[in-house]
Amino acid sequence: RREYVDLYLNYVFNKSIRKPFEDFQRGFLRGCPTRRWKIFLPAELQIVLEGHTKFDWHLLEKDVTYDCCNKTDRIIRNFWAVFHKLPEEKKKMFLAFLLGSDRIPGYGLEPFTFTIVAINYKNPDEVFLYANTCSHILFLPR
Repeated sequence: RREYVDLYLNYVFNKSIRKPFEDFQRGFLRGCPTRRWKIFLPAELQIVLEGHTKFDWHLLEKDVTYDCCNKTDRIIRNFWAVFHKLPEEKKKMFLAFLLGSDRIPGYGLEPFTFTIVAINYKNPDEVFLYANTCSHILFLPR
């Protein structure tokens, strides 16, 4: 029985996925042709490729830059007050809106910054906030 279980497990976890894994590996190495991937442990490589999944939201707030406003403006204080009351899932949705991904890039939160630009409109109630995902800019109507 032990031999059967060992052979079965070997088939399920190794032989049955060998071809799909080799195809994936070939495609991955074609897109990322470097031998340096081997320096990473699997968990580290996952962070580099997918980004961080755990966040310090107060650190994120600390590193924001402001344009046409400053962190003491009422609109900014209100924004962060509402943001910090959001559940974790909604905060991740905000990241997805701002970055195009619900994860912080693999280099971490400390060097990561985004900009909030407060914009004056004649009727701000008729304007939605929007983001430039490439430049990490949030345009916030006053």
